[in-house]
Amino acid sequence: MDGVGNSTEVEIGGPRNMQQAASSKKLQQTQAEINEVVGIMKVNVERVLERDQKLSELENRADALQQGATQFEQQAGKLKRKYWWKNLKMMIIIDSAVPNSSESENP
Repeated sequence: MDGVGNSTEVEIGGPRNMQQAASSKKLQQTQAEINEVVGIMKVNVERVLERDQKLSELENRADALQQGATQFEQQAGKLKRKYWWKNLKMMIIIDSAVPNSSESENP
């Protein structure tokens, strides 16, 4: 204060500076929230990409398994027919080798 009673000090914390400080603080909070959301989204995108890769690998394995199952089914059918014919041939051989009881009674 000077001798007249007037204040010579400049008000530093006036209303305009307080508004700017509050606005700056709010802006910083908003930026922090944005940074947090961006971080979460990056993690989510990474997880989605990992999931996509795993699904692709699973699809490839499923395709390979399907091909193997189809091949197995075809080979099993061939094997079944092969042994059906072998069995039929054996029955014909046995039937022709064993004399019928009706043939032995009629000379």
